[in-house]
Amino acid sequence: MHALKADDKYADLKQRISDIYHYHKGRYGYRRITQTLKNEGIRYNHKLIARLMNELKLTARIRRQKYRSYKGQCGVIAKNRVKRRFRAKAPNRRWFTDITEFKVGDEKLYLSPILDCFNNEIISYTLSRRPVYDLVKQMLDSALKGIPTKRKETLTLHSDQGWHYQIKPFATTLETHKIKQSMSRKGNCLDNALMESFFGTLKCETIYIEKPSSIEALEKQIHNFMLYYNHERIQMKLKGLSPVQYRTQSLI
Repeated sequence: MHALKADDKYADLKQRISDIYHYHKGRYGYRRITQTLKNEGIRYNHKLIARLMNELKLTARIRRQKYRSYKGQCGVIAKNRVKRRFRAKAPNRRWFTDITEFKVGDEKLYLSPILDCFNNEIISYTLSRRPVYDLVKQMLDSALKGIPTKRKETLTLHSDQGWHYQIKPFATTLETHKIKQSMSRKGNCLDNALMESFFGTLKCETIYIEKPSSIEALEKQIHNFMLYYNHERIQMKLKGLSPVQYRTQSLI
């Protein structure tokens, strides 16, 4: 009887945990659920939330894959200016980019985003059925529209040594907009760990939760996830806020 009563006193909390978990489609583990409850004014120890999630058999999913765009040296290799400094004191100081590949049946889809490490916001992205240079060009052109032409602080864009980033048109665009180019050392994925982490999160929280039946369905999933990621998905490193919420709060 005592055990039943102890369980009953958490009935409402269990229901709220379940609601949060299913609203975010299984993307939230006990840490984010604890933070979400805290944001709602409901404060419980994370160990209790983890225990209740275990009782409810609610577990977050984690899985990663990686597309490799390195084809050897075919242009200029920029030095590693970032040196694993994955933080910035303000927006538009350090951007990170990379390309990842998705596969549905025999078809492939490529995603090229730019992430601002100030608040981990995806400020621009493009999708393409082929990993052509235009995939990166359109992404960069779109990102450049959102920044002031005259800046007091230096902006650096970091990538791996993929061929898209070695060729002259890419470097010329950066030079024109006074953006410093930075590249990871060869074969050292940890130099671009921020993008590795984002792609892992994206794949875990899209195709591994709702397996798309077609490339068109996958494209829609990714578009929806980008909105969700920027505006709703809280991050513990951002004080329990979403990227857009964190950026907005920093401007107040």
